[in-house]
Amino acid sequence: MSRIGKMPIAIPKGVEVSVAGSTVTVKGKLGQLDLGVESGVEVQHETDSKSLVVSRSANTKRHRALHGLTRALLNNMVTGVSKGFSKRLEIIGTGYNAKLANRELTLQIGYCHPVNMTIPEGLEVKVPNPTRVEIIGADKQLVGQFAANVRGVRPPEVYKGKGIKYQGEIIRRKAGKALGDKK
Repeated sequence: MSRIGKMPIAIPKGVEVSVAGSTVTVKGKLGQLDLGVESGVEVQHETDSKSLVVSRSANTKRHRALHGLTRALLNNMVTGVSKGFSKRLEIIGTGYNAKLANRELTLQIGYCHPVNMTIPEGLEVKVPNPTRVEIIGADKQLVGQFAANVRGVRPPEVYKGKGIKYQGEIIRRKAGKALGDKK
């Protein structure tokens, strides 16, 4: 039995869960998320213990993998609509900055043109200062993917560390050109 898959998911106050066929809907103060459950994996909503229980119908390799995956996705949905997820990015480099206007993030990061990125629905982006970007949302996958897309515009380089990095990310630096003794 899957160690992750067999654990029940506690449903906090303020979160509503409904299971209709192969679709699970989770509603909370931060939004609503839906998940289509694969065949062979069942989700039961136990109202007396206020929890979700995921089970599988067969013991094949695919069903074992889907069992833990489905439980993890449902847990992320419950956490997302109640607390939310966030990613913070730091912009490092002289003249590198970010601006926010009309659901569009504009990055000036060393190219001859600014890079404009449209913010997906369901996400909130904050720019507390020109070198910091915070991405907030209920969908963990959407938050992480948009953060990766922003970082991918100018990943940090290894010699000076210039670029866009996650807050707390450690960039392994390389030594520059060594000037040796000339004989």
